[in-house]
This record gives sequence, C-alpha cells and structure tokens, in this order.
Amino acid sequence: MKRVSRTLVAGTCAVLLGLSVAHAQPVKIANLVELSGTGATAGTMFKSGVELAAKDINAAGGIMGRKVEYTTMDTQTNPGVAKALALKVIDDNVFAVFGPVFSGSVIVSAVETRRAEIPNFTAAAGAGVTQQGNPYIFRTGFSQAMSMPKVARYIAQGLKAKTIAVLYVNNDFGKPGRDAVTKALEPYGVKVVADLSTDPGQVDFSSVVLRAKQADADAVFVYLNEEESARALRELRKQGWTKPIVGDVTLISQKVIELAGDAANGAVGHSEMTADAPVASIKALRAKFEKEYGFTPDHNGIKGYIGLYMLKAATEKVGKFDRVAVAKAMHGMTITAKQEPGVLLDVTFDDQGDIDRESFLVEIKGGKAIVKEILPPLGKK
Repeated sequence: MKRVSRTLVAGTCAVLLGLSVAHAQPVKIANLVELSGTGATAGTMFKSGVELAAKDINAAGGIMGRKVEYTTMDTQTNPGVAKALALKVIDDNVFAVFGPVFSGSVIVSAVETRRAEIPNFTAAAGAGVTQQGNPYIFRTGFSQAMSMPKVARYIAQGLKAKTIAVLYVNNDFGKPGRDAVTKALEPYGVKVVADLSTDPGQVDFSSVVLRAKQADADAVFVYLNEEESARALRELRKQGWTKPIVGDVTLISQKVIELAGDAANGAVGHSEMTADAPVASIKALRAKFEKEYGFTPDHNGIKGYIGLYMLKAATEKVGKFDRVAVAKAMHGMTITAKQEPGVLLDVTFDDQGDIDRESFLVEIKGGKAIVKEILPPLGKK
C-alpha cells in the first residue's frame, strides 16, 4: 500500500508540474514597427521575422518553459506615435520591446523603454541609437560604425576609386550614414567630390543624379531607404550612368531588386545579412519565410527573427525573467550559433549594445543578389 501511495503521489506531482508549465504566464513582448508610412517595407519585414521566431520558439517549448506572446502595433513611421505606443506597452508590463526600425523613431521611443528598464531590440542602423548611453537598447544588426569601414575598404581597394559622389537621405538614418562613410574613406584618401542630400520619400531623382554625373566621380555611393534606392537606381540608368554604384544593405535588399528591376543589376553593397548567403542556417530560414509568408526575407526580416533568439539566449543565461539582469548580461555577451542556432551566425555585443559578426559583400546580377565575399567580423580584420 505504501508503495502504491508513493506511486500515486509521484504521478500526481508530475501531472501538477506539467499543468504548471502548460499554464505558466506567457513571456509578453511588443512589436512597435512601421507598418505604414515611408518605413512600411522595413517595419513589415522586421515584424514578420519576430513573429516567425515566436512561432518557432513556442513550437520548441518556449523560453524556459514559457510561451512567447506578442502584440504588434503600427508606429506609422512617426516618432511621436512610437513614443505613445512605447508608453502603452510599458503599462502592459511587457518583458521586451522590438522596434521601431527607423532610427528617428527608436531614439525617441527608447527613452521610455529605458525609463521602464525594458530591453529594447532594434534593426536601426543610425549611429545615434546606441550613443545615448542607454543600457537597454540592443541592435539586431550593424551600426553604421561597423558597416561603413567595410564599404570604404571595398571602394578604395576593390574599385581603386579616388573620388566618389555620396547620395544620402536627409534624416536620422541617412545623415549619420553619410558621416560614417565619409570618415571611413579618409584613411584611404578617397575624396568626396559631390555631397548630395535627398528628402525622405523623394520621388524625382533626376536633378540629384545629374549633379552626381557632373561631378565626374569614379563611383557613386547610394544610402537611401528601399523605395528611394530603387528610384535612384532607375534614374542613374536612365541618365546613362555606367560607373560603379555602391551602397550598404538597403541598396542591395530584396525589395530594391524587386522595385528597380534591371536597373539594380551591377549594384554592389555591403550586406550585414542576406537571404542569399551561402550559409545553411540562413538558407533554411529563407525557405521557412517563403513558406510562411510567400516572400523572401530581406535583412530586416532576418534581423527581426534573430532578435528574439538573442533575447532567449540572454534570458536562459540569466536563468530567470529579470529584465534588468537580462540587459546587463547582454553587454559583452557572445552568442554562438552552436549554442543558440536561431541567431544563425556567431554574434558578440559590446558595452553599448552594438554587435559584431560576419557579413557579406553582395552584387546584383540578373536580378539576384550574389554573395561575392564573406567578410570577417570587424574585430577580426
């Protein structure tokens, strides 16, 4: 009888434990992203990546036995709206925030997530995002300080260019990007002979392209949002530009290839992440995206996906759902793909929340992004 009683007690405990895990409080996260306005392409991609990661993580048992529950809200590519939404999700006591993607919006909204001590993950590239001394902001992709030295090296050593025209969008993304590439080119002696500013959402690029041609530069560097990049490429080809066209990740993104058509062929850029990378884990994620959504992910889609796995790895390292402890653990943390396959590539965070890892040099050929070279982390020149 004693043996039977012990068996019944053990069985009851196991059932209760299973029920406890099954009914554990969900890990609530918020997607604050650009689903409308000029940032809709980037925001929709990032949002899709986060949601796909949540689905995969939940299918594998969640984070430490707790399922991920997400809320997605549209910032309308408006910093004021982003700030208001941040306050709303703070009241909802979320464990982490993902987004916004646009630098101007996340700089504003992160003031609130910092005050609430909530880890905030973003795909924004603007240098100012992590220069505010905010210990709760973390990038899921490169800052311009990481990307532009790789671009500059290609322009100087790969193209042997001596002069360049710089075409950038005049906002919190474009201006620091322009500054970063200009600074990175200085040690190579490459001279900027045309410094050309454009407006967010600009439609007509005829005059700015004409000015680039008149400068007679060896190459043009294009640093615009996706839709604007496609318009600029079409105008460059229309006006007969035959010299190298170089950019960073937005220029050679999937959306630009789709919008620019043949005009994108020949463009070369540094890509922090691309679905065309010859890496098994990235190929597998691409297939998963295409099955789930019917489209190929761009860098923002992949950055949304790996961002949630970054949070998972840090939380599991801490061993508890403590937002402050998780944020502290992420500074200086290295997450390997062996340890956490969802991050796809080994990644290291610095003390500001910026990351370093492998990236890619990509050329558009025949309407497809072709990886020319896998570039090492900047810390491993």
